[in-house]
Amino acid sequence: MMRSTVKVEAGLQRLAERIRGRRTTNLFLKQKVSRKLIREAIELARWAPNHHLTEPWHFHVLGPQAIAHSIELIRDNAAKKKDAAFGEFKAQAAGAIPGWLVVTCRKSDDEICQREDYASCCCAIQNLMLYLSEAGVASKWTTGAITLDERLFSILGSSSADNFVVGLIWYGYPKVLPTQTRKDLAQIMSELP
Repeated sequence: MMRSTVKVEAGLQRLAERIRGRRTTNLFLKQKVSRKLIREAIELARWAPNHHLTEPWHFHVLGPQAIAHSIELIRDNAAKKKDAAFGEFKAQAAGAIPGWLVVTCRKSDDEICQREDYASCCCAIQNLMLYLSEAGVASKWTTGAITLDERLFSILGSSSADNFVVGLIWYGYPKVLPTQTRKDLAQIMSELP
């Protein structure tokens, strides 16, 4: 049975609003996000396209102890970059973030496969963030210094020999959702004969 044009258009409009409305957020309420919702988001994230069904991703949901260790890594990296006061500032900001999730990608010796797997992980993260956004949960995908720190792998119980970090996803209920604009479509699109 075919869906009516009105239902299709309404569904497309809702999807378009969700995609345009998902924003990177830095300020979160102290309210925790349920693990059930995070599990649902990960379940949907894994349906991202992945060439040859490699499913190269792993989702590490951090609990209080892993978050505390991660905050110390942030403090240490920031202090080394600038000074102890900057390290403390970054640690305080990180400590205000209620939810932490690290997404890793399995390494491949095949350069083409590695590129495809990385792209798949990025699609999975977008799926996850869109689902959370629909549930009223904001997120920030970061690739900051902590994601490049080898010590993060010991917190994750993983190995940098076999995996690399695609991103750290901070999430929670937003205090404020920022607004943004994008370039005009004519500036970024070409139609070829």
